[in-house]
Amino acid sequence: MSVAGAGGPALLFQPMVSVVATVTDGEAHVGETIGSVLDQTEREFELVLFDNASRDDSHEIMRSFSDPRIRVVRGRERLSASAARNQALSFSQAPLVKAIGDGDLLHPRCLELQSQPLLDDPGLAVVAARRHVVDDRSRVLVPRRGLRGLIGSHDGDEIARKVVRARANLVGEACAVLFRREAMTAAGGWRGGQEELLDLDCWLRLLQHGDFLGMAEPLASVRMHGGPGRAGYADRTRTEQAAIGTALTATVAPQVRGTDRVRGAVAAPFGAVRRAGVGFLAARSERRREREERREHAASG
Repeated sequence: MSVAGAGGPALLFQPMVSVVATVTDGEAHVGETIGSVLDQTEREFELVLFDNASRDDSHEIMRSFSDPRIRVVRGRERLSASAARNQALSFSQAPLVKAIGDGDLLHPRCLELQSQPLLDDPGLAVVAARRHVVDDRSRVLVPRRGLRGLIGSHDGDEIARKVVRARANLVGEACAVLFRREAMTAAGGWRGGQEELLDLDCWLRLLQHGDFLGMAEPLASVRMHGGPGRAGYADRTRTEQAAIGTALTATVAPQVRGTDRVRGAVAAPFGAVRRAGVGFLAARSERRREREERREHAASG
């Protein structure tokens, strides 16, 4: 593993928040992602950029930013999504952490608004916000997505039961979540075996070590990279959802009952329809992008 600092002196303060980004061939959007972090109203943060052995110009783009709060780490070999997240986390130091991908965007007040509840209430482990789903040109496909029935304060058992009943990641993607480092350490970090529901698996284990707060305001944007349109996505998601439900029912904590799994089985088709709808919007946006690129190419020719 090689480590490179992106210029500037060492941090002159102890950051309250670490933003850790994993980047895998992300040249198209990583600059926009970094810009959204640097535009935060909360200024005392560090940004760890983990280059997951990218084969494009991602590393050069990351190194082009001279802000001293940025640290660039370059991996020599490509890691799985869970291993890359854990590697990025290991290079950070703040007590509060947000993980993002190379296409995600943060609202300017995201860190400010999500960090304060965690500072005020030591019993909280996770603060999540709604997010927008955007396309490759950052146009909003689905506004204010997520946290159905989860606005306000909830304990981990309640979140787990609602997730099993809904058969969906009600909490959301990592970019919409800020968590406490000590709770993540106790939970064991991200783990393999969950390709599509990596975040949900992590949140449910993390919430065995603290409570949850859901915020109604959208504070992040997640970029749709095909997700529900990828081959095998639906089957993988169903399998992983069933495995998570079974594991939760078999454990002492959280308190998930067999009846919750039954309700989840009934709700599963509706969740599949919602995911298919997002996939349709993403595919339509991709076709629109291709048409625009053809027109731009024709105009420039």
